[in-house]
Amino acid sequence: MSSISETRPAIDGGTPVRDTLLEFAPPLLGEEEIEAVVATLRSGWLTSGPRVRELEARFAEYTGAPHAIATSSCTTGIHLSLVATGVGPGDEVVTSSFTWPATTNAIVHTGATPVFVDIDRDSLNLDPAAFEAAVTERTRAVVPVHFAGGPCDMAAIGSIAADHGVTVVQDAAHAVETTVGDRKVGAIGDFACFSLYATKSLAGGEGGVVTTASDEFDGALRLLRAHGITRDPWLRQQTRTLGHYDVLRPGFKANLADLQAAVALPKIDRVGELRARREALVDRYDRGVATLAGIEPIGRPQLGDHAYHLYVVRIDPELAGADRDRYASALMAENISTGLHFLPVHTLTWYRDRFPGVSLPETELAGAQVLSLPLAAGHSDRDIDDALAALTKLHAAFTR
Repeated sequence: MSSISETRPAIDGGTPVRDTLLEFAPPLLGEEEIEAVVATLRSGWLTSGPRVRELEARFAEYTGAPHAIATSSCTTGIHLSLVATGVGPGDEVVTSSFTWPATTNAIVHTGATPVFVDIDRDSLNLDPAAFEAAVTERTRAVVPVHFAGGPCDMAAIGSIAADHGVTVVQDAAHAVETTVGDRKVGAIGDFACFSLYATKSLAGGEGGVVTTASDEFDGALRLLRAHGITRDPWLRQQTRTLGHYDVLRPGFKANLADLQAAVALPKIDRVGELRARREALVDRYDRGVATLAGIEPIGRPQLGDHAYHLYVVRIDPELAGADRDRYASALMAENISTGLHFLPVHTLTWYRDRFPGVSLPETELAGAQVLSLPLAAGHSDRDIDDALAALTKLHAAFTR
C-alpha cells in the first residue's frame, strides 16, 4: 500500500493507494466448489436434477420456509411469483424505484404497471406509509426490496397488504441471511425471491430461489419455470416412466441447472460464517469513516439481522468537499472499485419516458449521494484498509 503521505489524488496525477485493482465483490470459489462441479460433470446430468433438488431442500430448511423453488435468476423468480398469483395487464404493482431495474422489469413483463413509491431516508427501504397511500382498487401486489440485506418493515407492509388483499413478493436478492425479528425473510410474506448471482453470498454464478408457504404456489412455480409442462425429466428418469406430457398453462424457460446448484451448495453450511466475516469488515469500515465529515454509513434498519451484502455510504457534497460521482471516479483512479446502488429506476430512459412526472424526493436524493465500497467475505482486512486509506486521502484533498 502506498504511503498516505502522498496526498494528491491519483485522478489528478498522484500515486494510487493500490498497485492493483481491488475488486468490488469477488466470489469465494474453493476446492469444495471445484470438486462439486467436477462431480456434476462426471455424473452426466447437467440440467435440473439431483443437485437442484438438494439445493431446494437445504434452502427451505435454512430459511424455515415450507417450499423452495430454484429458478434461473432472482428476476425470473419475481416474475413467476407475480404470474403465479394472477398479476397481469390492468393490474398495478407497488414497489421501490431504489432498486436494480430487474425488479421493475419483472413487473412490466407480466403486463402490469409498476407504481413507484418513495423510500425511508435512513433504511433506503420502501416506506410503508407511501405504499399504503399508493394502493388503489387495481393494486394486486407489492414488491418490497431488502436493500443491501437490511430488512424492510415487513410487519407494517404485511399488515397493509392484508388489509387490501395485496400479495407480498419480496425482492430478497441481497437478503439470504436477513431476518425480521427472529424470522428469516424467506419465511415471511407470500413469496421471497433470492439471488444466486456471482456477487451474492450463496453464489452459483447465476440463478435464484423462491420460497413460499403455499402448496398451491409451489406447484404453480414449478410448472411455470418449465414451460407449463407436466413432465419432469429427472423424475421421469428415476421412475422410468414414458415421456408423455401435457401443457397445463403457457410457462417459461426458467429452471436452474445442476452445474449452478453445485457451485452454490457448498456455501449453505458456511452462510453464517461468511456473514460474520462481512460484519467484521463492516465494523472495520465504520471505524474508518467515523471521522470523515460528510461520509456516513447508511441502510442499517434495526428490525432484525442485516445480511451486510453491501457497504453503503451517503456522501454529502457540502461536507465531504465533492459529490458522489467525483469520489467514485477518484476511488477508481486509486484502484478501488465502487458500485452505484442504485440509480433510481424511474429516472432511467425507458421508465422516464413512460412514467413522466414521477417525483420521489428521498429516492432521488439517495440516487445522487450513495456509494457502495468493496465488501465480500473474501476480502482481507488489508483490502478494507486500502479502501479506507484511499477514501481518507481523497477526503483530505477534497476538503482542504
